[in-house]
Amino acid sequence: MEAYDFFEISSREAFEQAALEVFRAQFRTVPVYGEFCRHLGRTPGEVTQAEDIPFLPIEFFKSHKVLRRGATETVVFQSSGTTDSGLSRHFVPDLSLYASSYTRGFEYFFGPVSDWCILALLPSYQERPGSSLIYMVEGLIRAGAREGSGFLNGDADGIAARIREADRAHDRVLLIGVSFALLDLAESHPMELSGTTVMETGGMKGRRKELIRQELHGRLCRGLGLERVHSEYGMTELLSQAYSSGRGIFQCPPWMQVRIRDTEDPLSPVTPGRTGGINVIDLANWHSCSFIATQDLGRHLPDDQGFEVLGRFDHSDIRGCNLLAIGR
Repeated sequence: MEAYDFFEISSREAFEQAALEVFRAQFRTVPVYGEFCRHLGRTPGEVTQAEDIPFLPIEFFKSHKVLRRGATETVVFQSSGTTDSGLSRHFVPDLSLYASSYTRGFEYFFGPVSDWCILALLPSYQERPGSSLIYMVEGLIRAGAREGSGFLNGDADGIAARIREADRAHDRVLLIGVSFALLDLAESHPMELSGTTVMETGGMKGRRKELIRQELHGRLCRGLGLERVHSEYGMTELLSQAYSSGRGIFQCPPWMQVRIRDTEDPLSPVTPGRTGGINVIDLANWHSCSFIATQDLGRHLPDDQGFEVLGRFDHSDIRGCNLLAIGR
């Protein structure tokens, strides 16, 4: 199976079959993942259904080069970190695969990117090299090519003026921003936006106190004149993103799934409604590892209605996209 075939998946059965095929391929071709699976006794001979596929702890992206044998990276994306425990590195040999994933994922939820004027308020990410989020947003801005799109830099007065101007000039404006910067804007320059969708990528980056998502969204709605705030769930170690349309309930594109593991037994899943660790299957991670056990806590809603991100495991380092404190 070729990587780009994954974007044509249209059923749960097709996803399950594709996941098994990718597992067998990555067991053979990604050395660190194959070794990890053998240590657990989970070889292709023992794994006959997708729910038995092992998930590689995300910490391996800090300590190992997670990359298919024979592949050469074109770019290395790095996580943003606030501790000295090291940064995650994602070695990506095919940037066109990443571009296909983030563009198709965005359009799956929001329609043609060309319909949107995109404004990005991502100061902490622009200050460092190797950000996969910056690469994604730059790509969406180029693909949309709408007048007025771009990154928001400079003083707060100028940023607020540019947002108000775009809101007046366009029917569909996307303001995507890191949480602390959006909150600073809402508090220092209150406004009443009408045609703008605000999307937070999470994370206070050590600049402000972490908030539960409900409180963060409430403050943003009051300060920016909104009925709801959208969210993006992504990370350096993935090439795909999940999105929430305003209730804190995330949905994945068809080639990505989230599964919840038991916090006491990481090889066991939990039933919908129970809190556990978030495992991600991202089939776009064809060249690295598609099966990742994150340090995030979450839960599934019943009847495949999506998933919530509730916080982090204790002692996890705060980094990356969409890190909010546990509020329950």
